[in-house]
Amino acid sequence: ENQYDCLKSISCLCYLSNVSMFFFFTGINKGSKGRRLQCLIWLHFIPKDDGRILQRSKRGWMWNQFFLLEEYTGNDNQYVGKLHSNMDRGDGNVKYILTGDGVGSLFLIDENSGDIHATKRLDREERAIYTLHAKVVDKRTNETLEADTEFNIKIHDINDNEPKFSKDLYFASVPEMSDVGTSVIQVTATDADDQTYGNSAKLVYSILQGQPYFSVDSDNGTIRTALPNMDRETKENYQVVIQAKDMAGQMGGLSGTTTVSITLSDENDSPPRFANHTFRLSTLESAEVGAAIGRIKANDADVGRNAEMQYSIVDRNGQDMFTIISDQNTQEGVIRVKKQLDYEKQRTYSFKVEVTNTYLDPRFMYSPNPPFKDDAMVRVTIEDVDEPPVFSRNPYIIEVHEDTAAGSFVGVVSARDPDADNNPVKYSIDRHTDLERLFNIDSVNGTITTLKGLDREMSKWHNISVVATEISNPRQTTRVPVFIRVLDVNDNAPEFAMYYETFVCENVQSGQLIQTISAVDTDEPLVGHKFVFSISSSNPNFTIVDNEDNTARILTRRAGFSRREMNTYLLPVVISDNDYPIQSSTSTLTVNVCACDSRGNMQSCNTEALLSAGLSTGALVAILLCVIILLMIVVLFAALRRQQRKKEPLIISKEDVRDNVVSYNDEGGGEEDTQAFDIGTLRNPEVMDANKLRRDIIPEMLFPFQRTSPIKDNADVREFIHGRLHENDSDPTAPPYDSLATYAYEGSGSLAESLSSLESGCVEGDQEYDYLSNWGPPFKKLADMYIGKDMVRET
Repeated sequence: ENQYDCLKSISCLCYLSNVSMFFFFTGINKGSKGRRLQCLIWLHFIPKDDGRILQRSKRGWMWNQFFLLEEYTGNDNQYVGKLHSNMDRGDGNVKYILTGDGVGSLFLIDENSGDIHATKRLDREERAIYTLHAKVVDKRTNETLEADTEFNIKIHDINDNEPKFSKDLYFASVPEMSDVGTSVIQVTATDADDQTYGNSAKLVYSILQGQPYFSVDSDNGTIRTALPNMDRETKENYQVVIQAKDMAGQMGGLSGTTTVSITLSDENDSPPRFANHTFRLSTLESAEVGAAIGRIKANDADVGRNAEMQYSIVDRNGQDMFTIISDQNTQEGVIRVKKQLDYEKQRTYSFKVEVTNTYLDPRFMYSPNPPFKDDAMVRVTIEDVDEPPVFSRNPYIIEVHEDTAAGSFVGVVSARDPDADNNPVKYSIDRHTDLERLFNIDSVNGTITTLKGLDREMSKWHNISVVATEISNPRQTTRVPVFIRVLDVNDNAPEFAMYYETFVCENVQSGQLIQTISAVDTDEPLVGHKFVFSISSSNPNFTIVDNEDNTARILTRRAGFSRREMNTYLLPVVISDNDYPIQSSTSTLTVNVCACDSRGNMQSCNTEALLSAGLSTGALVAILLCVIILLMIVVLFAALRRQQRKKEPLIISKEDVRDNVVSYNDEGGGEEDTQAFDIGTLRNPEVMDANKLRRDIIPEMLFPFQRTSPIKDNADVREFIHGRLHENDSDPTAPPYDSLATYAYEGSGSLAESLSSLESGCVEGDQEYDYLSNWGPPFKKLADMYIGKDMVRET
């Protein structure tokens, strides 16, 4: 460290193969930043102990290690050292050659003198050591005088780097009220200088800001609390500045700083407190159970989980009528209705509410501070509302016997107005619950009576709703269910439980069981059913035995039954119950006589089979023939009727062209056919359109003929129709049903005039029938008949 200290000699011995190297300090090279130590290396061969005597060969001097300070600031190249060989006699024939790291760029050697210089400023933090090789050759022959030898150039460190922290800002927390010396966080810095050389990298930590609350360990940078009872509620955040200085903190050393943000975390050291110790609330008496009527709140300086509070009612008066819960979001106490309130009974309530922390810290429960709870008084005022009527019971259950007469008493319901005015109420039945209108209620006193008789077998229960309404305020109504149970009266007789198909074998023995019967009764006596079965004692065929369990057995009284004598027996059975009044009925049991095998299994009960078995073969054949003859007569009669219905031909002989009504088989569409003709023309001939054609077929003429309008009066047609109508109405032989009479009457307005040959003065051969083809489709067939006949005659 002191450039002018006495030189120290250094010697070390290294064994490399057979070479022993001696290092001697030779001098000081004075530079701008200090003095450089120079060493001269003596190489010496050590003989091996192999029995041979080795001759010492004199070696030359060479440099083995150089030391160079970093961050040189001079203007000229920095001198490193000098290489010298004893082969160099100073005649200039020796050449020094340098190879290795940075040669040519960082390091240069004078080949004649062996001086080594650094051309650039070196930084130890970038590279601390360089390895180079040197040899000596003869300039003239280029012969190697000294073999290649390795040496190092080591960069000595100076204090040129300040300490650095890994972060510019640290965050830490420590619980409030912590003891002195509680560790908060450790911050460390690093120095790029050489840790093994001097004090350039030896760091000392100190606190520049944050006292007296915190302290720092000078060796490792651990921050600790320095004051007791630091309260988060007083101050929560602290900014602490930490410095790290090298050179062991001595003057002239370099330093670096960082900031640590320290937060005091909350502890449950503050109890909840009411800001106001009296709260006044009000609510309507109609508030529903569970409804919130108000909120109260206490304050806690803590935060988060430590600020959660629980509220409770400590007075018995308040516990019966109200309850309080904590709102987890707002930490308020919500007061709710526990029981139905009544203004007429009690108008105000006063009770005490206590608040405590949900989570307590035992460290602070017994501190000198007040207890960790607080209380306040709550006064609740009940406000009056107009309430609907209240029934004395809810629901009502009433019993009534069935078969009671209309107007009989069923029961009474009662309701009152709970308000102080006690207004009168009226009663009514909701008819949606009494659709059959079986009951009625007195609107004044609430008496329920029957309007019709009740039958328990039809309905055991009737559920109706009774409505009570304040007379002064009809909007105030109350409904109550009334369950009416219909009690049983023994008004139904027992009967068979099912339909029995009973048979008795022809070969049955006397006293044999043929059927077990049972009965049912729709009544429900209190002690249960007890039926008694009986039949006439004079019955010669069957008898009955009561099993005393509401069943009975039917037994045969005699042996041997015959289907030919009687195939079915009707057995009346009298069934009685034991209730009051006693009800009985007679049910008929049908017993069929059947053929059975020897084991009593039924084989046949049909009387037809018995009948067929008694007829002879001849009788059966005669019956069959009679049936066949009857069928033949029916078929023949049907054929004759069908033959009579066939129509005769239109014209039997082609030569018979006398007056005939010709049928063209042009079938109309009926009454609903409004397209074939205009029915209006028949009703009013004056509006008949002369050019009206059929609308349901395509006309066959290109130019239809023109028809002149009929005579306006049409008196002859009207008289004709009236006359025929009078004849039919007065005809005693007319059928007694509606019939259609058709008259072939030719009116005076016809263009064809009369078609009768009786009025024609011409013979058949003088007639011309060509004009028939111009009369349209209705006369087409007639024209074909006569025009075709003329063509045949001419041929």
